[in-house]
Amino acid sequence: MDRSELDQLEAQLARLVQDRFADDPVRRVAVLQYGEDPAIEPGELLVRVFIKAAGDAERRKETLDEFDRVNRVALTDFRRDLNMFRGIGPVEFIAGPGDSGDELQPMMRWGPHALSLAGPGTGEGAVVPVMARLGPADLETVDTLITAGIAANRADAVRWALARIRERPAYARLRERAREIEELKAQF
Repeated sequence: MDRSELDQLEAQLARLVQDRFADDPVRRVAVLQYGEDPAIEPGELLVRVFIKAAGDAERRKETLDEFDRVNRVALTDFRRDLNMFRGIGPVEFIAGPGDSGDELQPMMRWGPHALSLAGPGTGEGAVVPVMARLGPADLETVDTLITAGIAANRADAVRWALARIRERPAYARLRERAREIEELKAQF
């Protein structure tokens, strides 16, 4: 999406935020796309809503908690409103200036990739959320799988890669060796 389209979307979302949270200290809205922040997956947009807050991190967290408490209904309506916009991924509410990466905390975040025990699985039982920190090369690899249409998002890309590993004969041998090691440990 080019910058003019992003600016137009930002303006629409800013009006929507102003309508939903008219009595609250919303400072600005920013829309970022893939490549502008590592948290954004290919094909999705991240919406940041900056809440006016002053003081140290603890005081700003209190402001964010109060915003969340006072606006429960408006936040639910805002989530529903976002369905009108194509490509919206995570949404972040940030208390404070938010003018640099160091000031993006405290934050309230929600989005389509929220982990859930009831989410899609491999058919082998309950889904267990796992968090991994990926370096640039690994991030590029999973994003390439998404761009190529092999995976819908980063979690799917990691599941796809793990499934490919399980298909290899060496993995079966590795599992057998791991069982043997566990048996030997139990004998001590």
